[in-house]
Amino acid sequence: MRSLILLLALAFVSQSGFAADPGIPAFSVETGDNGAQTYTLTLQIVMLMTLITMLPAALMMLTAFTRIIIVLSILRQAIGLMQAPSSQVLIGLALFLTFFIMAPVFQQIYDDSVLPYIEEKIEMPEAFEKAQGPIREFMMAQTRETDLDMFAKISGNKGIEGPESIPFSLLIPSFITSELKTAFQIGFLIYIPFLVIDLVVASVLMAMGMMMLSPMMISLPFKIMLFVLVDGWALIMGTLASSFYI
Repeated sequence: MRSLILLLALAFVSQSGFAADPGIPAFSVETGDNGAQTYTLTLQIVMLMTLITMLPAALMMLTAFTRIIIVLSILRQAIGLMQAPSSQVLIGLALFLTFFIMAPVFQQIYDDSVLPYIEEKIEMPEAFEKAQGPIREFMMAQTRETDLDMFAKISGNKGIEGPESIPFSLLIPSFITSELKTAFQIGFLIYIPFLVIDLVVASVLMAMGMMMLSPMMISLPFKIMLFVLVDGWALIMGTLASSFYI
């Protein structure tokens, strides 16, 4: 019993001694001679974890994901298949197509920002600033000027000189609005052929006096056959991918 008490006492003393050691400061910012700020590793990890929590929203709103998932959802509804492909399949398809489209942008971010930061050639603020360049260039290429002007008038930012001076708080809503417009325009063009088939089938059934029979039940095989014959999936995926590079 005495040996156990002695061991506990020694452990308490040793822990107290370690606690007295100041160790590595958790949160501190050091300013260099050239004005650059250096953050401690703990603070960098906190900032990195905060950015990781924003990745799902950034992936959906700042990339090609929004346009792709809306077009695929409209396509499924136009065909008349409410559960095939399932929502999980559509999201996975949109996700991997987004990675394919955004691969050049992600590669440029890695080469210009992530890799120099890992090699300790640049600090985190400079790496974050360089990472914005490829994303800004991609978003600007897909954003309509009318949407930028609208949000600029709402926010009161009338002194914008060029694309580089547009803040992200203005560019993000403009980009999302433009993506929604483009997605619904593509979806409208996709919907028209299937709508024509529905109208033809409904007219034929009405002329035959079969008004109690659902036109959707008869037109569904014809719409699937049309989609397969024209190689619809290749057309849809190819059109979506090429729409970001025109």
